[in-house]
Amino acid sequence: MENILIVDDEKHYPMIISEILREEGYCPFTASSGMEALDILNTRLIDLVLTDVKMPGMSGIDLLEKIKEIKPDMPVIIMTAFGSVERAVEAMHKGAYTFILKPFENDALIAHIAKALSMYKIVEENNILRDAMRTRYQFDRIIGKSKPMQELYDIIQKVAPTNASFLIEGESGTGKELVAKAIHYNSLRKDKSLVAVNCSAFAESLLESELFGHEKGAFTGAANMKKGRFELADKGTLFLDEIGELPMGLQVKLLRVLQERTVERVGGTMEIPVDFRLVAATNKILEEEVKKGKFREDLYYRLNVVKATIPPLRDRQEDIILLINHFIEKYTKDPGTVSRVTGVNKEAAQILCDCEWKGNVRELENVIERAVILSSDTLICPSDLPPNIRRPSGTSLRLEGIPEGAGLSETLAAVEKRMIQRAMKLSGNVQTKAADMLGIGKSGLNQKLKKFNLDK
Repeated sequence: MENILIVDDEKHYPMIISEILREEGYCPFTASSGMEALDILNTRLIDLVLTDVKMPGMSGIDLLEKIKEIKPDMPVIIMTAFGSVERAVEAMHKGAYTFILKPFENDALIAHIAKALSMYKIVEENNILRDAMRTRYQFDRIIGKSKPMQELYDIIQKVAPTNASFLIEGESGTGKELVAKAIHYNSLRKDKSLVAVNCSAFAESLLESELFGHEKGAFTGAANMKKGRFELADKGTLFLDEIGELPMGLQVKLLRVLQERTVERVGGTMEIPVDFRLVAATNKILEEEVKKGKFREDLYYRLNVVKATIPPLRDRQEDIILLINHFIEKYTKDPGTVSRVTGVNKEAAQILCDCEWKGNVRELENVIERAVILSSDTLICPSDLPPNIRRPSGTSLRLEGIPEGAGLSETLAAVEKRMIQRAMKLSGNVQTKAADMLGIGKSGLNQKLKKFNLDK
């Protein structure tokens, strides 16, 4: 039931309108002055205000201005006599939803109220959704406590409030889109659109239309004018995913848009101003693509105002347990999933920590989702993992982080350091447990932690 506040210094109008609104299922409140109305607005949840324009002291227009300061989206309908239409029009310019002339038909009043409340509901739902999205994609929601991730958080925090172009590099599955969303929802453009397009998902001719739009009749099948993604992202953020796949011909056009901040639709001649913040992502190293002649150097420098590289999961193993717990919580809360899973047992945790994760975080998430569905116990065990993941832990120690040509002593030191890191992680950083897992005393572990600068 929506609450409607009626503000009028006349004695009978509020009473009559209240009865009309009650019959329609609304809950009316009345006030005889602007100050009384503000008191009610500060103590009650009001969905719509219906106010007379002429009142002693605070006028309806003055009240409207106060309401817009308190709650900008709240609909306000102005009631006015025929001789005050000019003031009602003034109120419309200041944010009133509409005005209605006294005396009015009951049906007309109800129709105005119903339409205003319907629109208000949509606005409120969008605000709730936007706030939820903003919370979801705050940069501190990106999972990871490792040094590379801390450095990534620092970059996001510094760059997000600016309008600088942002380039994200990283392997497939590392979470480039999540970083792009974190940038947008922590920026000054967070209340506007985030428009995304995957440059590898379209043929060149279709991608051109997607990005720049087209005029009616520009090509066969162009039955209507269509705005491109640049126009749709006006005042917001444009996210170009897999920009390394952008054809050379479109690279030239993109460069021009970035320089001129105008876009010309396919088949059109008019230059349309666009105001957008560009975030681009690629699983390629663009600097190398420039050297190969596959990416324009001038475009690369336009995109590379600020760059962040998302580390692959194999380079931040200390984050794997955090990610596992996060995905377990995510998928056990899924309404369609009936699962008893609360965690992962020691053996399965060791297997997951030792995995190569060529698909990075995306692959890990898929494995955990599968395990949550298939597990019949409270802890995920090795048998719940896919066969390609399940393997003896003794054969899973990886050496790809060791430089080519490394000597035996350097290689053994790197392996020793990795085993200590894994033991500390699996033991929850309890040194006694880690020492037992490694088969060495606690004092010996302390010496090795200092040796590899892991004691901090």
